[in-house]
Amino acid sequence: MTVRITRTTVTDARICDPRVDPAPDGWAEFAELTRPHAVWDPRLLRIEGWLARNPPLLVTVHDADGIVAALSALVCRPARLPRYAPRRTRRGPMWVEVSQPWLSGLPGIVRRPTVSGHRLRVAVRAAESTLARRLGPGLAGVFYRGVGPDLLPVLSGRGRVRRRTDSAAVLDNTFADTDEWLASLSKSRRANLRRQHRRTDADPSLRIRGGPGRADADPEAMADLLNEHRARFPAQTGDTRSPIAAPYLEAFVRRPDVHTLTYHDTDGRLLALNTLLDHRDVVVKQHWAALAPDDGGRQGLYFDAYMRAVRWCVAHRRPRISAGRGKLDVKTSLGFTPRDVYGVIAPRPVMGR
Repeated sequence: MTVRITRTTVTDARICDPRVDPAPDGWAEFAELTRPHAVWDPRLLRIEGWLARNPPLLVTVHDADGIVAALSALVCRPARLPRYAPRRTRRGPMWVEVSQPWLSGLPGIVRRPTVSGHRLRVAVRAAESTLARRLGPGLAGVFYRGVGPDLLPVLSGRGRVRRRTDSAAVLDNTFADTDEWLASLSKSRRANLRRQHRRTDADPSLRIRGGPGRADADPEAMADLLNEHRARFPAQTGDTRSPIAAPYLEAFVRRPDVHTLTYHDTDGRLLALNTLLDHRDVVVKQHWAALAPDDGGRQGLYFDAYMRAVRWCVAHRRPRISAGRGKLDVKTSLGFTPRDVYGVIAPRPVMGR
């Protein structure tokens, strides 16, 4: 489906269902320019789409030079049905969430570095119009999650609602080495991190391995641990994420830009894991899960994983790390700064305007 926009450089917006459609025309060039995080890979979106309650659509907006912007659009319905890959239907009610469900605190929009302001605003409106026509009258509107202050002027407008939803923790990497980062923390936190890291390294009953492209990782054990970890905490209001599936993780952790840290005991039982998404602008400290101590887990691995993540980012000179939302008091003690995150709602009558 195509929506024509006149008197601008934007010409059309297109919808790709990654489950059945090939990657959008020009995606390889766009990805080379923007270097999106791993979760944007259409091959991963294909696997995710078949295993998700709310399969993602990939919306791209094109001009004469190629793709201008891309949106990750999840079609959501009020009932959290316990099934995967529901049929596409134009019957309502439904809404669209523009978000990347596995990138907490970051928006579901990627754009060319040179695209901003009015040009980006027109691109987003073209995407909204295309979604409205594709999904039909049952669509109630669009909810943009993880919006930073830089995108607010683009997404806001008459009839739209915007609210600060929460904060994401970000560490600006200005450190020459790990010792300089540790020196920026409180004396007690610095001492605790060093003590825990030494204890973990010296524990003969632990097997610790980290690195990119982990072909050795057991995706079923990882999926079980991640889903069990999530189940121990109350679901957040409006959380539309699906359970994490082993086939998705198998493809995901094999990527060279995904670093996976695992902790096993000597019997081979997975005790904890953490994924780190490499990126030229902002590294994402992503999935974390660990067995509870009552189930055989170990104390302190959460902080050890932070130590290793920051050490890697400092060594590789990445400019910043995003650690997502939640536990902001703990993350602040580790040098991270809370950054405001907003939600923007565009009801159906104002979509495309």
